[in-house]
Amino acid sequence: MFFEHIHHIAINCSDYHKTKEFYVEKLGFKIIRENQRDDKNDVKLDLKLGNYELELFIAPNAPKRPSYPEALGLRHLAFKVENIEEVITFLAAKEIECEAVRTDTFTGEKMTFFFDPDGLPLELHE
Repeated sequence: MFFEHIHHIAINCSDYHKTKEFYVEKLGFKIIRENQRDDKNDVKLDLKLGNYELELFIAPNAPKRPSYPEALGLRHLAFKVENIEEVITFLAAKEIECEAVRTDTFTGEKMTFFFDPDGLPLELHE
């Protein structure tokens, strides 16, 4: 098979300061690169996510998500965690609310959702 790993995940965002505060200051992702792209009127912020990259395209004129969460494209981004309750406590200390923990119907594993500043669903999956 040609496809061995995911290289990066790209997300469109609308507010530079809120996005950077959320992903870097609150969630703790490390910045790999940050580039102002004048030709596109955006900032491209590449963050370290384990062995992968989270690529954020931040443009004030990005179109809103057309529906929730069933719009075509990225439905949500799920993060594998060891202790979901510990992560929920960490997020709460950063004033990030999570939904109630529930059990995945098919795997029996614990999961919950929280949201980035643009309303993108982010999942914790134990």
